[in-house]
Amino acid sequence: MSDQIEPTRVILEVTDHAVLRYLERVQGVDVEAIRMQIRQIVKKGAELGASAVTAEGVRFVLRNNSVTTVLHRGRPEALRPSRSKQERD
Repeated sequence: MSDQIEPTRVILEVTDHAVLRYLERVQGVDVEAIRMQIRQIVKKGAELGASAVTAEGVRFVLRNNSVTTVLHRGRPEALRPSRSKQERD
């Protein structure tokens, strides 16, 4: 009989926050510059009360003075909520 403990299979999720911080802190992506770029892209539409702005081939969805999501135009799968790895398996 072996005294070794068998590892448990773990399905590990990685949050969007963790991905964003990795891109920012490890890969050197300037998140604040991207935020300012998005702000400039949607500013006029937001000032006019738009619920979304389409520019540069993507749709920026606005809600309560915030850009809440970005959808790639012409890709219907972008409209469906993403499923976790666990749901896909």
